[in-house]
Amino acid sequence: MITLMPTKNGSSHENRIRNAWAGRISGCMLGKPIEQLSMRKGAAELEAYLTDAQAFPLRDYVPYRPDLNDSIEHPNACKGIMVSAIPDDDINYTVISVMLLEEYGRNFTTADVGRIWLRYLPGAIVYTAEREAYVKLLERAGMRFAYGAEPNMDLEECSDNSYNDWIGAQIRADLYGWINPGEPKTAARMAQTDARLSHRAEGVYGAVVVAAAGALVATGVQHDKAFEEAATYIPSDSDCAAAVHLGLATAQDATPTKIQATYEGMSPVHTVNNLALVTWGLVRNPDDFGAAIGDTVSGGWDTDCNGATVGALWGLTGREVPSPWIAQWNDVIETSLAGLSSFKLRDLTARTVDLID
Repeated sequence: MITLMPTKNGSSHENRIRNAWAGRISGCMLGKPIEQLSMRKGAAELEAYLTDAQAFPLRDYVPYRPDLNDSIEHPNACKGIMVSAIPDDDINYTVISVMLLEEYGRNFTTADVGRIWLRYLPGAIVYTAEREAYVKLLERAGMRFAYGAEPNMDLEECSDNSYNDWIGAQIRADLYGWINPGEPKTAARMAQTDARLSHRAEGVYGAVVVAAAGALVATGVQHDKAFEEAATYIPSDSDCAAAVHLGLATAQDATPTKIQATYEGMSPVHTVNNLALVTWGLVRNPDDFGAAIGDTVSGGWDTDCNGATVGALWGLTGREVPSPWIAQWNDVIETSLAGLSSFKLRDLTARTVDLID
């Protein structure tokens, strides 16, 4: 068990938060154009596309070459075309977490998560487990639920869905680590509270690991030690615990071949396989941001989710995300949240720092 004192120095942690946001956004944009290529056609065809586009190993934003593979999409997130960070659910949820904490405080409930979703997340931009939960809230929770009334249902029904061990909760979790430096138990509690609206078991465990690891990284703990410790906050016999240990065990491997073979046939948006890949990418590249997000994204599966998570946890070390990654989106962070459009990095940083207890 790692023993440490919380680090909440204002200027130091502001720098960590800024780089966590910058890393999350950059990693998300890196993976966004090739997400469907990865999911539909697999890691081998993804690597072939990057090689043919002269972008492998991946160390910059993805070139838009539909002539090489028609599964590439989102040209506005591609190298030489991008002028802003375009809307993506991975960024929407992190902004929503800021808004959740601003409105309901650090002791927010699972019901509060549902309330803020209904008010700010348009239904068409939630998917799989989140969409199942969202629809049930609309149908059963009651007209006044979103504005503070108690739900007219057992919220456990929302996580009774076919996707409750997929990656959705894991992509919503890392901000809870950012705002709890040195307090992995608190970060894990917040992540679990959020995750339970739509997920169960492994779906929740992945969220807990990412949040707890972030709380440790935010105080200077190295990624390998942080993930090892974070895994103690979930059942030792869980698939997510095994995924973390596999990622750690293969961190010296040049490619994630063993991880890909272990989880062959698993949904590309499952929590477990993606958690192993995230662990591998971070621990393998502690000093090189481009390699950390690039190796993880080119490893396949849920590329934008994994790029965002790795980018955030790399930036949370306080190391500077290299300016060329940020410059390409011109400090414009677009969302698809109701009533909200775009943000600046400094504004999201300031709002997030204010949430630290």
